[in-house]
Amino acid sequence: MAENIRIGGMQIRFLHSKHDTGGALDMFEVSIPANIRMPVPHYHRDWEETVYGMEGTTTFTVAGKRINVAPGETLFIPRGVIHGFVNETEGPTKVLCVLTPGVLGPEYFREMAVAMEGPAPPDPKKLGEIMNRYGLIPAPAD
Repeated sequence: MAENIRIGGMQIRFLHSKHDTGGALDMFEVSIPANIRMPVPHYHRDWEETVYGMEGTTTFTVAGKRINVAPGETLFIPRGVIHGFVNETEGPTKVLCVLTPGVLGPEYFREMAVAMEGPAPPDPKKLGEIMNRYGLIPAPAD
């Protein structure tokens, strides 16, 4: 059963998780409104990520290189490689993400959603602690 999680303006629709795949993968769609970026560039300690473009064009930065992912295109992000994304278009975009092996689960996104809700800006230290606990390592500031 799919689970929808909203983080700021983004919508994550979890399709499969480590819980129902025996740890084989996590799979989720990310709907990204116009002119939104991922809050913190990071790398994954314990998994690889494959991204499949579904709607619009999302721009990823992987190891310092900008890569546009349009519908039907794929992007592979090895573990340990710093990456982030942005929707620089005037319309929404959507990507399908597959994490292998499945070690993240929807719990990370649930915690981030709670940490980012409310009228006050989120606490960067708290966000970093959540990320680290789940194996997403924030990139050092330039």
